[in-house]
Amino acid sequence: QLVESGGASVQAGGSLTLSCAASGNINRAYYMGWFRQAPGKEREGVATIHTRGGDSYYAASVRGRFSISQDNAKNTLYLQMSNLKPEDTAMHYCATGGPGGWRLRNADFGYWGQGTQVTVS
Repeated sequence: QLVESGGASVQAGGSLTLSCAASGNINRAYYMGWFRQAPGKEREGVATIHTRGGDSYYAASVRGRFSISQDNAKNTLYLQMSNLKPEDTAMHYCATGGPGGWRLRNADFGYWGQGTQVTVS
């Protein structure tokens, strides 16, 4: 089970940190990632991290503003978001991925949380 939290309404330029608590050992997945879906748009990859090696990958739209990290002791994935923009408004989901997870494609991720809403105005 994946449970996201930390979503909120913030002003542009603000910061938020999202959390994703996993019920099991997150190292069992090759990758864990954050995705988002805005109203009327397809779900898109935001950031992903190789759970054992630590390599991370970001969508161009968030690179330099967002940072993905994990705490193995807490089985928790994080997404630190700064300099938020109105276009970051979306439901944000965490997910577990297979070997191709670095590509940030929905198809490479098979288990999803329920999401947490981020609204930037």
